[in-house]
Parts: sequence; structure tokens; C-alpha cells
Amino acid sequence: MRKSLVGTAAAALLSAAALVGISAAPAAAAPAQPTAHRTPSFEGTVALSNCSGSVVKLKHSRPGDPALVLSNGHCLQEGMPGAGEVVVDQPTSRDFTLLNADGSDAGKIHSDKIAYATMTDTDISLYETTSTYRQIKKKYGIDALKLDAKRPRAGRDITVVSGYWKETFGCAVDGFAYRLKEADWTWKNSIRYTMDCQTKGGTSGSPVIDNRTGKVVGVNNTHNEDGERCTLNNPCEVDRKGEVSIRYRNAYGQQTYWINRCFGRGNQLDLDARGCVLPQPAA
Repeated sequence: MRKSLVGTAAAALLSAAALVGISAAPAAAAPAQPTAHRTPSFEGTVALSNCSGSVVKLKHSRPGDPALVLSNGHCLQEGMPGAGEVVVDQPTSRDFTLLNADGSDAGKIHSDKIAYATMTDTDISLYETTSTYRQIKKKYGIDALKLDAKRPRAGRDITVVSGYWKETFGCAVDGFAYRLKEADWTWKNSIRYTMDCQTKGGTSGSPVIDNRTGKVVGVNNTHNEDGERCTLNNPCEVDRKGEVSIRYRNAYGQQTYWINRCFGRGNQLDLDARGCVLPQPAA
């Protein structure tokens, strides 16, 4: 994993989504093309100092709730969590550059708390910001991205939207890796992108958006850069029988649907909630 271009040793890259063209019909009254097949814009994405991210709304989120920013666990400015480490309710001070739909800077939002972060089983960080969704909408006219409560589907066109680079990457979901191992970390049921997704450092933490629904189905996190086996920046796949395979230059993301099960009213983390399978901190 490669955190970004900022000279901090951290992690992963990225990927995905197919840019689907919109064809114009002749003359006057052609029906509008469904928005579900349009390439996602930059609205709601953010740039971190070393990675990408997005403002996300969960299943139970309400306009008056503190807005959450989703990125990778390996993008923490405090350093990458070790294998088995889980960060919960940790004070921090971090600014995010919020982007308009066209990729221009809308302004800054701030976080003073990491609600949750880990690189065990998955690679995510969720920051609680000091602004509510309503305040962000009123000040900047920007809506948060919705986190899909359903699993991503193989074959679906997706877009990885990088706030750091203000660039999109298009491909499709190629399939899922039962286990993805990189150095000391192992992730479960990772999204494997088709080879169209050739991303770069700084796209870590980008939302992976399903072009059909416009919802976030994953967070971009790593890429086999050199064809090596299970080393840093060179993840390998491990199947149910323990067999290892290497897919040179393939990029991957982590599914995000299960986050919805772990946050309740007020966007408050509840790791004991029914159906929540996010790793818990050590007792």
C-alpha cells in the first residue's frame, strides 16, 4: 500500500469504474437518460493531506447528525494501525477539502474525532466532523454520498472518485477476493476491479461508486504494483483452500455495506449492534 505522495509510509491504491456515455436523441422530445447510468461527479468527495475520501450518509443518518468522512485506515495521519489494532473515539484534528460536482474546491470541513478506524478485516477510517449534514448543505450546497446497505455486485460498472487528484477511474467489479493479504494485514471479501482501473498513490480512500445507483459500495485501498507475493504494495489473494494467487497490476477496494450495521441514531458507533461484524478493540 502506498499512502500517497506525501512521503509517509502507508498504504494502498485504488481503482474503479466505467464511464458510461450518454447519447443524445434526435430532435425535440427524447426522454432524459436515467441518472443511474451517468458517471458520478465529485460532489461530496474530499481531499485529505495524503489520500482521498468522501462525506457519507448512513442508513440511520439524519440532517442534524454530525457528518462522517470515509477514507482508509492506512490514511490516518497518526500512522497505519497494526494488524489487530482498532481505533475508536480517538481525538484528532484534521481538515478536509470538500469538492463541488465539477471538482473545484468548495471549502474546508473539520474533524476532531476518529469515530472508527482499522486495517484488520477491512481498511477503513470514519471521521466525525464538527459540521452536520444540514450545515454542509446550507453552506456549500453539497449533499453527502449515500452508503449502500447492499453488497456490491460482480459485473457492475463502478467509478473510483479521487478527491486528492480530482480525477475519476472507471471500470467494473471483476469479482471478490476471499482473503486479500498484504504484508501484516489481511482483508475479507475485497472487491477486485477489472484491469481498466489503473490508479495511483493518493487515490487511497476514494469512494467506489456504483454507476447505476450512485451509491458508495466500497472504499479504494490497494494495488499489486510489482507482481510480488503478499508484500507491502503487492497484495495477494488467498482462496478458501489457502491457495495463494498473484494478480499483477490488479487493484482492489473494501466493501462498505457492513458499516451501516454498526452505526445507530445520531451516527453513533455501536459495535455491539445486531449484525455488526466490524472488529472490536482489544479488551
